[in-house]
Amino acid sequence: MKVYGFAFDFIRFNVDIGKDGHRISMQGDTFMKRLFKILLSAVWVWLMVVNPVSARAAFVDIITVEGSITPVKLKYISDHIDMAVRDGAECLIIRMDTPGGLLQSTFEIDKKILAAAVPVIVYISPSGGRAASAGVFISYAAHRVYMAPSTNIGSATPVTMGGQDSSGVMMEKVTNDAVAHIKGLADRRQRNAEWAEKAVRERVNITDKEALELGVIDGIAGSLDNILAALDGQAIDTAEGRKILDTDGADLRFRPLSLRYKILDKIADPNIAYLLMILGFYGIFFELRSPGAVFPGIFGAISLVLAFFAMQVLSINVAGLLLIVLAILFWILEAFTPTFGLLTTGGVVAFIIGSMMLYETPEVKVSMGLIISLAVCTVLFLAVGLALSLRTRMTRATTGEQGLIGAVGTVVKTLNPEGQVSVRGEVWKAASSGKIQKGERVRVTGVEGLILRVQKSSDM
Repeated sequence: MKVYGFAFDFIRFNVDIGKDGHRISMQGDTFMKRLFKILLSAVWVWLMVVNPVSARAAFVDIITVEGSITPVKLKYISDHIDMAVRDGAECLIIRMDTPGGLLQSTFEIDKKILAAAVPVIVYISPSGGRAASAGVFISYAAHRVYMAPSTNIGSATPVTMGGQDSSGVMMEKVTNDAVAHIKGLADRRQRNAEWAEKAVRERVNITDKEALELGVIDGIAGSLDNILAALDGQAIDTAEGRKILDTDGADLRFRPLSLRYKILDKIADPNIAYLLMILGFYGIFFELRSPGAVFPGIFGAISLVLAFFAMQVLSINVAGLLLIVLAILFWILEAFTPTFGLLTTGGVVAFIIGSMMLYETPEVKVSMGLIISLAVCTVLFLAVGLALSLRTRMTRATTGEQGLIGAVGTVVKTLNPEGQVSVRGEVWKAASSGKIQKGERVRVTGVEGLILRVQKSSDM
């Protein structure tokens, strides 16, 4: 309404028109006055509706991390930190409930948070949830940590892939490395380093109230609104300087895990990864023992690539590229050695999974609809090729020796048992098992060099 008030005040002024000193009053109900009102109204509509004021309302990004920390969770968190920085979010809140996960993925997440130009807040929720193992490290890396009532944090001792306790010299090195890492995080965020070391070495676990008393977290919050109220006005040091948060009443932008990442996250589960690795080796072994079985080789190759991705031997993008190359190889082999759809099916599976893994960032991603469309088109193309191939195989030969078998001709020189016959306009030397008179019809039953084997035919 201030714009309208300004407009009405403005149109009351007198405008100098020029040399003769005459003035035109804009105070009367003139055409110019009405036109001026219309123009100002149009500008107001454009400012308020079409092009809202450049000062954007404060907003906060929210992501949810549930289950094991995997390479997919690493990419999910990293991408949304970048998105929050790019879009100018006040902060990124990670709602977390995790039993732990891969140590390498966890350390990569920690590095991403430490280098973030936007405050990253960890909220351990819902009630009954936990931040165990990897969750402890991520919490210590975050700028602020809050816990919902009746949650717990702790038990950060490294374990083997199968879940057994660490032991031996190598695992002692891993444990010491984890201790050094979390003590560094504690020093950076001014949190309880002594308890952090116990969480790693002694598997200690504490409740939300104990965590607050020990200086492990920054507060207990029953909801996101409580966190926003607590953060409002706080000065937080980020990788690019201090930022004073304006979160009271900020808009919330929820960023759920996309469907493709949900699928990949299931594959990246440590237990699934271990199973895929074993099955992959079995598949390759049986294919080598029984060449031509096809299915074990297809299954083994795809399983091994997925297992190496889940174990972070291969990055998500490299694994996706390898699966797409594998799919193309399967399709080429199908064209030269038809397996009645086995290689085609394996190629489609590898192509779809590989395309989902190839890349997805806040700026660039492959449409799932495009992936499915290309897969369907490829299947149809190969199906048509396979159908034409089968049709060709089933079509009776019309040329060469095979083309002569079954052909009907006429005896031009009596067969006794040898003679001559005319077949398809050509005269051939022929032989039969008995005497056949000149002019009788015969059918070709075989070809021996340049001699046709024939017998009497009932065709007239």
